Amino acid sequence: MSKQTWKGSTLLNPEPPVLVSCGPAEKPNLITIGWTGTICTQPPMVSISVRPERYSYDLIKQSGEFVINLPTRSMVRAVDWCGVRSGRDYDKFAECKLHAEPASQVSCPLLSESPVNLECQVTQVIPLGSHDLFLAKVVAVDVDEALLDESGKLRLDKADLIVYSHGEYFDLGKKLGTFGYSVRKKKTTVRGIYSKKK
Repeated sequence: MSKQTWKGSTLLNPEPPVLVSCGPAEKPNLITIGWTGTICTQPPMVSISVRPERYSYDLIKQSGEFVINLPTRSMVRAVDWCGVRSGRDYDKFAECKLHAEPASQVSCPLLSESPVNLECQVTQVIPLGSHDLFLAKVVAVDVDEALLDESGKLRLDKADLIVYSHGEYFDLGKKLGTFGYSVRKKKTTVRGIYSKKK
């Protein structure tokens, strides 16, 4: 394998593009965030990176709250549009024909069309350069009941989630394995031994 060495860049891919809802319930906004991630299990925490000049930056900083809404394949146009238009100039919910509904634990609304919503409270803001990193505790998760199987297990593979990779959107491909499958012992079937009477 022959490789070229480039200067340092943000080429960690693919990434989950999310629609973050923020602002007051009477005038909510949506912002597309490409740089988000899980940072802690206990307590459950996530991060989003936002440019200080973005309209949503002050909304999130002032309220200390936001909702990460996981978008589906049918929402990919809205994901792109909300990333290139400003809430200063547009009502993004109305323009994209999306709907806000009250969250259970935070004051800003969640996105009705999203099958999974993470309600977040900011714990820290870290200036990094072009972006500020918002660290936040996930105080509630809202899940579409259609994604639960008969035993109550969440089936995110049924949600038609999308990823973003180097300027392009993709849907998820086929499952290649499950967590821990590489070290899990294979189940063996014990067959009964039958003998014939003579």
